[in-house]
Amino acid sequence: MKIVFAGTPEFAAQAMRAIYDAGHNIVLALTQPDRPAGRGMHLQASPVKQFAIEKKIPVIQPETLRRTSSDSHKKAQAEEAYQRLIQTDFDAMVVVAYGLILPQEILDISERPGRHGSFNIHASLLPRWRGAAPIQRAIEAGDQKTGVCIMQMDAGLDTGSTVLIDVVEITTSDTSATLHDKLAALGAKLIVNVLAQLDSGQTLTHTPQPAENITYAEKILKSEAEIDWSLEAKTIDAQIRAFNPFPGSTSGFEGQTIKLWNSSLCPKLDHKKGKPGEVLGFGERGIFVQCGANVIEVLEVQKPGGKRIDAKTWLQTVEGTKQPICFEALPK
Repeated sequence: MKIVFAGTPEFAAQAMRAIYDAGHNIVLALTQPDRPAGRGMHLQASPVKQFAIEKKIPVIQPETLRRTSSDSHKKAQAEEAYQRLIQTDFDAMVVVAYGLILPQEILDISERPGRHGSFNIHASLLPRWRGAAPIQRAIEAGDQKTGVCIMQMDAGLDTGSTVLIDVVEITTSDTSATLHDKLAALGAKLIVNVLAQLDSGQTLTHTPQPAENITYAEKILKSEAEIDWSLEAKTIDAQIRAFNPFPGSTSGFEGQTIKLWNSSLCPKLDHKKGKPGEVLGFGERGIFVQCGANVIEVLEVQKPGGKRIDAKTWLQTVEGTKQPICFEALPK
């Protein structure tokens, strides 16, 4: 089949590689403009663009797809993208973590006679966690399961009918990084399955999303990163794992901002021994920290300008300072 692919990050690139490896012809790739990245803040192509260049797939990078934009430059880019899609011969469009809204007129191009429409890979069990950050919000909320939905797109925000769903357990050790990898692999597998069905002439089963239990996964903000040690342990543990790798949970310590990258719950230490944020000592894998209720074991930390290190090593470097050793609120 001839596919137009729209996506940006590695999650999308993994699906793109799977579609390519399955023998489909990706005739055009849409991805976001190159962005500054790394210590030097040099412009860097997205993973989708990098793969497209490697495989000599044509790429366009409009800043918007809305031809009604008030910005003349963006409006011209949107017009150029629209005309490019009009002129491209394709069977279906696949959209994965693209980062731009597809107006109805773009979806209409993919739904012309003889075409199958647009399909989205979404990393949640819709209608739970529609929106930008479904992986992080599922962990943060303490969900025990999530999954991938292949959705036939409409003009709403992740509101289309689903055509294929599979479930993934969220373990107590999952971070957003590990869960991302599981869901990226699953999404790639499912979209190849859907395209194979279409290619063989099978009719997909469309299931409208339920009207109840809808939740929205708002974009993760750096302002959410600070840990409130007065909260209960399971809430703090979920935040630390949800915000790994971005933006990383933060806490104050002796006037510095410390990042905490991984943790686990300590069900055996369920009584209050210290004040919230107080380091209680060494655990089997990390260090015990008192929360408003119960205790977490912090496993990995990072000092300003330093690398991630295991929490035991970090504690050994600060022992001998004022007692008790305690994480604290960041200065406002």
